[in-house]
Order: sequence, then structure tokens, then C-alpha cells
Amino acid sequence: MRDFHFPGRSPVLATHGMAATSMPAATLAALDVLRAGGNALDAAVAAVAVLCVVEPASTGIGGDCFCLYAPAGQKKVVALNGSGRAPAAATIDWYEKHGIAALENTSAHAVTVPGAISAWETLLAAHGTKGLDELLQPAIAYAEQGHPIHSRVANDWIGAIPKLQKNGTHKFLPNGGAPKMGDMFVQAELAATLKAIAKHGSKAFYEGPIAADMVAALRARGGLHTEADFAAGRTAAQFVDPITIDWQGRQVWQCPPNGQGLLVLMILGMLEGYGPAPDGALGTTRLHRHIEACRLAFRDRDAFLADPGQVEVPVGKLLDRSYLEELRRMIRDDAAMKHMPAAGESALPVHADTVYLCVVDRDGNACSFINSLFEGFGSGILAEKSGVMLQNRGFGFRLERGHPNCIAPNKRPMHTIIPGMVTQDGEAVMPYGVMGGHFQPMGHSLFLTNHFDYGLDIQEAIDLARIFPFKGKVQAERGIPADVIDRLNRMGHAVEHVDKPHGGGQAIFIDRKRGVLVGGSDPRKDGLALGY
Repeated sequence: MRDFHFPGRSPVLATHGMAATSMPAATLAALDVLRAGGNALDAAVAAVAVLCVVEPASTGIGGDCFCLYAPAGQKKVVALNGSGRAPAAATIDWYEKHGIAALENTSAHAVTVPGAISAWETLLAAHGTKGLDELLQPAIAYAEQGHPIHSRVANDWIGAIPKLQKNGTHKFLPNGGAPKMGDMFVQAELAATLKAIAKHGSKAFYEGPIAADMVAALRARGGLHTEADFAAGRTAAQFVDPITIDWQGRQVWQCPPNGQGLLVLMILGMLEGYGPAPDGALGTTRLHRHIEACRLAFRDRDAFLADPGQVEVPVGKLLDRSYLEELRRMIRDDAAMKHMPAAGESALPVHADTVYLCVVDRDGNACSFINSLFEGFGSGILAEKSGVMLQNRGFGFRLERGHPNCIAPNKRPMHTIIPGMVTQDGEAVMPYGVMGGHFQPMGHSLFLTNHFDYGLDIQEAIDLARIFPFKGKVQAERGIPADVIDRLNRMGHAVEHVDKPHGGGQAIFIDRKRGVLVGGSDPRKDGLALGY
């Protein structure tokens, strides 16, 4: 239990249903759906559609989606991959011929065909009880009538001004700058697009005038996209077999590659051999071990992770217990590793924006849902007639011939967004997630061990200060104690403070013995958990 002398908030408790999102309007939209008889998946789609309007730096219908869903009473976890693909013309030969050695985050070449709308429709057809015609209405209202800008959204917007200026996205720079907290922001073109999707489904997005507008915006900036690429994107979302690891008598679930959820399972598998560290959740030993396990997992990510539809990804080998034990033996408690035996630190940028939400309904269906443009405002390319901001997920590709994650026609890039789910005895225990680009595997594993290893309640486990090894540095939030930072530096870590906190997260614990839902939402964002 938290110390009530200090700032913070308690976990949220409810019995019938609960939603946790990064914006109050989205949480309320989800609860409205639950109270109107919809299930957890219906509520999640309504909530994420609202987030695509009111948190535009982090997510949008021009982005991608992944979902884990645990249907009540079925003792299974369903995974959906809603990530988009590169254009059919995106060959490494083309990039080499044109002297392009690296992708730029604001380039049309960093844009893959958005997968979110395909994913929403596919999920609802399989597991929902309501349609897009009903579930998109709250989002349409916010886009058409406007919504007030919240604090974290306003802060993120300021950081994206150069990107928006570079790509001429003036509609998102009212009066030449970012809107301030409390300013109203209207997206009339996006409202019209959402109305078309509500009426005609995904066909309205991937074919016809809306798709033509997106293609025109990309072609005008040198993109290789065609309307045929977008038409093919309508059926891109796929149900896939989730991956899992047994951990402390529970099962932790992730979507398989091309997402990086595999790393969560690897980190947990390495750390389980230790048990809780003797110095507690913010102790030097605990953080050092976690940093080193993360470094090893990211080494393997950058060597192997790619689209399994086009290359072989050795998931079984990477999750093999003997292999994880071998990795754990590389970690010394008295010093940081100076050299990795194979691929080094990630070459990808750390800063990214995403939304994560989770919902549990009265029947016990549990939904873990993540939707993203990748970096803030994605590519910064706006299809102006349709109001669609386009992602820059293709920035996750490499232009390195022969690398598993090299760009190729109709290929999915290595993806950072990862929803999480915990089950026990076949039943959902907790949908959870921690957003934040490349930080997400570290965030997932920190949160889970905070709660299950160190006994922090759901909200405390989300709140606790975070740390992340990246590009040879260890990026620490300001809440990491100074003496711990000093000891980590003396062990060989190069610790630096970060300007922006690491990610944000939500979780709902299902206490089946007492019939209670326990939720938490990250103070690093503007949202909250609510139940009824």
C-alpha cells in the first residue's frame, strides 16, 4: 500500500467492467460501450478511435495496431497483427540505384500502408458484438466538434513542430505553432473520413477517394505507393499464433514477430533465474541485472527480428530455457559487460509515441490493445483532404542488403508496439502494456517484476521510476536515486538523465477470488483507469 503522505494515486477498483487508457475521453468512451452491453473488444475499438482524434501525436487511423484478446471461458489468447506493409515497388535494388543508404523518418519512404482500420474491422468481425458504424461515433464527434488539448499532448506537440513544418503540415500548426493546453482543436476532414468508414467499413479507407488522397500525398513526396498497395492493405490484418513463456506459475503472452514482444519473454526468462534482488525494486543490483538482460535481448533483436512471412525468425531458439540460461550467465553482478559477443546496441532511434489501452468486461473478456504512428505525428505527412496523418513505421526497416529486416516489397518492418497479457490456469489474469517505442520490452518486464517480484500494487508498479539501456548509455528518469546512479556508473554503466519520461502504461488485474478488477494508468500520460 502506498504512503499517503506522498503524491500519487491509488489503484482503481470495480466489479463489472473497467477500462484504462491514456486519455479521459477514451476511457469514458470505453465505459459507455461496456455499460451499453458491448464487450471488451467493442469498448477497445471505440476508445482507440477516440485516441486517434484526441492524442494525434501518438496515434491515428494512419497507423498500425496489435491486439491480444482473451475470450472468457475459452482458455486461450488470440493475437492479431495489424501492421502494414511496404509498397510493392520498395526493393533494395531501387534504393541502391537511387543512392539512398538510409531511410529518413520524415520521408514518404518511411510510410508503410496503415494497418489499423483493417485490424479494427477484422477484430470486430471475429470477436465483437457491435460495428464500426456505432463504435466510431464518439471519435467522429470529437473530430467534428473539437476537443481540448491535454497537458502531455500539448508538450509532445511542441517537440514535433520542426517535423510538421518540414512536411508543410500547417493544419496541425494553428497560428503557426503548437496548440496550448486547453485550446480546442477541430479536425473536420478526419471527421468526414471517420464517417465514411463508419458507413462503408474499411473499403472506404483503403479504396476510393480517401486512399487516392493518401497515395497522392505520398507520391508528391517521392513515395513508391500505389492505390493497389492500399487496396491490398484492406486485408493485411492477420490472426497469428501468440508466443508465451511460463513465468512464476503464470503464462506471459506476446504477439510474435515482426513485433518485439519476444524480447519481453527473453528478459523475463533470463531474470527468473535470479529471483527478486536483495536490494529491492529500485536497488542497484536489481536495475543492473535488468539493464544487462535488456542489452542481451536487444542484441538478438537487431540480429534476427523481422517479418516471419519473408524470413526465418528463430523464436524457438531465442526462447529456449537453456539459451536464456546461457545469456544469464554472461551477466556479472559486479560490473557491466564491456563487449557483446555479437551484434551491438540498436541503431534505431529511441523516441516514439504510441497509445496503449486495456479493457475487461463483466463476462471476463480481456483486451490488450495498442495503436501507433510510431514517432510523434508519424512521418509528419498529412493527407489533407482526408485528414489522415501517416505513420513512419517503415523507418524500422534497414537498407542493408541481406539483413533479415532489409526493406522488401510487401514486407512488414520490425515493429516496436507490443500488447501484453498474463494468464494463469488458462484464464486471463491481467491485460497490460507499456508504450514508448523501443523502450517497450524493458517497460513490460520492469512493470511485471515490479508487481509480481517486488509486491508493488498495480498503480505503484506503473509509477515506479524507469531506466533503459540504449546506444551505449543508460537513460534514467529523474526518480532513480542519485546513489544508485553513482553505483551503476562505477560498475561501468554510462547513466544519463532523459528529458522525456519513458513511455506510459496501463494494466487491469483480474482478482477472480474476490470478484474485483484492479486498474492503473500511467501519470506520465494524461489518462486514467475507471470502472463500474
